[in-house]
Amino acid sequence: MEKMKCSVCGYVYDPAAGIPEDGIATDTSFERLPKDWVCPLCSASKDVFEKE
Repeated sequence: MEKMKCSVCGYVYDPAAGIPEDGIATDTSFERLPKDWVCPLCSASKDVFEKE
């Protein structure tokens, strides 16, 4: 599973860590995040994320 980086603010989503405080379990791939998921820092949509 690859880390994905927000091209707007630089936030990096690490699937190994997940986002437990937002209900995203560890080992959740970026592709398995909900379609309406947004960056937790800047609220950008998933389509602005790029492979890190």
